[in-house]
Amino acid sequence: MKRNLILAAMLVAGTYAMACTNFIVGKKASADGSVFVTYNADSYGTFMPLYHYPAAKHAAGEMRKVVEWDTGKYLGDITEAAETYNVIGNSNEWQVTVGETTFGGREEMADSTGIIDYGSLIYIALQRSKTAREALQIMTSLVEQYGYYSEGETFSVADPNEAWMLEMMGCGPDRTKSKERTVWVAVRIPDDAIAAHANQSRITKFLDGRYVRVKMNDLQKKYPVGGKKPVPNLMVCSDNVVSYARAMGWFEGKDADFSYNAAYAKPDFSGRRYCEARVWSFFNRFSDDFSAYVPYVAGLEKDAKEMPLWIIPNKKVGLQDLRDAMRDHYEGTPFALDTDFGGGIYEMPYRPSPLSFKLDDKEYFNERPISTQQTAWSYISQMRASLPREVGACFWFGNDDGNMVAYTPMYSCMTRRPKCFSDENADDVTFSMDNAFWVCNWVSNMVYPRYSMMFPSLKEVRDSLDASYDKLQPEIEAKALALPTAEERIKLLTDYSCQKGDEMICRWKQLAFFLIVKYNDMVVKPTDANGTFERTQYGRGKRVQRPGFPERFARELIKRTDTKFLVPQEEKK
Repeated sequence: MKRNLILAAMLVAGTYAMACTNFIVGKKASADGSVFVTYNADSYGTFMPLYHYPAAKHAAGEMRKVVEWDTGKYLGDITEAAETYNVIGNSNEWQVTVGETTFGGREEMADSTGIIDYGSLIYIALQRSKTAREALQIMTSLVEQYGYYSEGETFSVADPNEAWMLEMMGCGPDRTKSKERTVWVAVRIPDDAIAAHANQSRITKFLDGRYVRVKMNDLQKKYPVGGKKPVPNLMVCSDNVVSYARAMGWFEGKDADFSYNAAYAKPDFSGRRYCEARVWSFFNRFSDDFSAYVPYVAGLEKDAKEMPLWIIPNKKVGLQDLRDAMRDHYEGTPFALDTDFGGGIYEMPYRPSPLSFKLDDKEYFNERPISTQQTAWSYISQMRASLPREVGACFWFGNDDGNMVAYTPMYSCMTRRPKCFSDENADDVTFSMDNAFWVCNWVSNMVYPRYSMMFPSLKEVRDSLDASYDKLQPEIEAKALALPTAEERIKLLTDYSCQKGDEMICRWKQLAFFLIVKYNDMVVKPTDANGTFERTQYGRGKRVQRPGFPERFARELIKRTDTKFLVPQEEKK
């Protein structure tokens, strides 16, 4: 089978398509009853702002142009909804969140005649849905009507009450082979569970009795949200999800043995090592022992035990846990990036693209961690049923690699966005000192090459901002709840979010200036406890410190060069 477009073409060739990571936390698995969805949008150089689609009313017959998210290519027109809702980033005013990761799958299933690509599908659904279930219905019906233009995709679809994982592929451009336009399946993540996906189809068997199959139109009637009875493990799928695979010769056997990813996007070495390993790293944080799945994600054992779709965490998951998970480089695991020579002098836990490279007719690979330098933006979407919707949805946003930025609170009700998170006077190739994407990338790209030397300074600022936001969240929300109307709460939270965005970029500019002065020319200028540069009694900067090689690198260098750089005993000075 032809393996994942995303890995064979996207990661190696470096196109604009995504290579992302999503985490999902159910409301009973979180520390405060929130449903969480996280997303690293790893875009290989693409400029991305904080998207904002204001709420609007539309005239009958109005059409909407669909433009491919990755490329800007015009795909066609669809009928606009009568009313669309306010969207900030990937969350809307009703506390619905949609994220994604691309898994590619069988190349022949991509439908070049489709009108709706995966990115457009996300933002159209957010503008039209009040619940996760409504978003699922809108997404699946839109692609069936207009055709699905993209490769295989996994979506996270959530609201304050529940979270789903949806996997979708087209049925190719030839309608003589299939009258259907898509094959898809959606599984409800149990409330007390966590789940993840990272560019590899994750839904395997779903007709073997583990899930209750329900028709989309019967979901609310049979298993209402907020009902008194516990909701079982639910699943909805297209009618052709098995029959299409049979017709194409990709599956034989009983329906109960059908696996979505085995038929349409079977994991190979790259799917396991580059992609499933990120899922493993997330699960490993919340499991007493997840080592049984190391052989699977290492990608070297053909019949290794595959990971579950979701797990019950060994502790309640909080916001800080998710920040830490989004900043992960496999630290402390067999896949750690800070334990080999590839990180260079300053032990950088990042590796250059592409993921694989050839040397002397042999192919080698780099580990692909959750936190990666090509992230355009990262978010943690927090949805809370216990609060009014304009207060409950907090969209924690960072306009770069999650490890290198603070997650700034952007409430999904906000009617404007901070200038720093917009696309005003900035794009992929236009730098702006007023734009968070560029300022944050400027800072991170100073730090990457000298990571062990410079990252502690960045981390101190990052963590102080995160802590300040955590401290202020209950205060600002209490003020909002005390206001008599939703309109007043929206205004307060809009002003607060924009203020925090303005303060963040101001602080990050200060950090940039500080880093270039403190670490200029690979030395360290002394500072006092307040971060002020120290001066001599004559007013000049104090003598710089020259830290030289980190000990671990020095030992490796001497190991590799033996006595080449050994100073003769009699000439030591």
